[in-house]
Amino acid sequence: MRKYSRLTWENRVQIETLLNAGVKVTEIADRLGFTFSAIYKELKHGYYMHKNTDWTYTRKYSAYKAQEHMLFEKTTKGAQLKIGNDYELLSFIEDKIINEHLSPDAVLGLIKRDNLQFKTSICRVTLYSYIDKGLFMNLTNKDLRIKGKKKKHKKIRVAKKGTLGKTIEQRDISILTRDEFGHWELDTVVGKRTRDAVLFVFTERKTRQEIIVKGKDKSAVTCVNILNKLEKHYGKRFKKIFKSITCDNGCEFSNFVGMENSIYKTRQPRTQVYYCHPYCSSERGSNENQNKMIRRFIPKSTVIGEYSPAFIQEVQDHINNYPRRIFGYKTSQMLFNEELEKII
Repeated sequence: MRKYSRLTWENRVQIETLLNAGVKVTEIADRLGFTFSAIYKELKHGYYMHKNTDWTYTRKYSAYKAQEHMLFEKTTKGAQLKIGNDYELLSFIEDKIINEHLSPDAVLGLIKRDNLQFKTSICRVTLYSYIDKGLFMNLTNKDLRIKGKKKKHKKIRVAKKGTLGKTIEQRDISILTRDEFGHWELDTVVGKRTRDAVLFVFTERKTRQEIIVKGKDKSAVTCVNILNKLEKHYGKRFKKIFKSITCDNGCEFSNFVGMENSIYKTRQPRTQVYYCHPYCSSERGSNENQNKMIRRFIPKSTVIGEYSPAFIQEVQDHINNYPRRIFGYKTSQMLFNEELEKII
């Protein structure tokens, strides 16, 4: 009884051995249990011209060559690339990821949000798969943002000192749930461990709006001066925009009295300052996440003082105009502007 299965590597070795022994093709088919046509097709895939010692050529069958042909055929199977002929979409994706530093997910969200029309449409998983397989002309995995890493459980460190002022437990529940606008997280991004300029980074918890201000040093005086400038900029609206600020216990945030007191000498504080627990950066999660985005443009161990205000503004604008899945691919700037319009 003849078999109706595919030829294996062992079958191909048997065919080569029998052919070299002078066995006819019909007999080989009978011995292996395959049809004559199956063996004949197999021979076509494995034939090559063998050079003899007398410099003449003889057509012979190679089991190795036939096996290589079979493996190559396997790689050509499956669905064709959806994005293959849509050069406009290919160019758009490469430009947004390489030049504007968006993630693949953000690019697809931008297309959906702005209702951009292309010949084809692909999902996030497919796009990441295409990038991993190297199917783009200019785009590789090196152009992507840092991929998520498995979190390592750190040993809990015991605090050597208490918090400076009001603790995070004293915050209103609305701050925790992010339902109310005007509650910020504050941190500093430093360069070289010298007396260099630093970045004071404000992140609004509800909209994820970012404010980045370069300070001449990492001191409490500089921090208070920056808040004073922000209060002058926003005027009477400052109290409604900066209802609270949550920071860590760094020395630059030690003067909570100066941070809370208004430059207009009013009896009411201009904001409320709350302090996280020591060694708990996760209590300022939005702040920490956006600091990673800043580090893409301003790496560690660089001199922050060398970056111009214009460049820092570009970094801030990039973060604030980044399409975010959590907001249906709206940007923080869009949501922040909507909140400002509600403030009289």
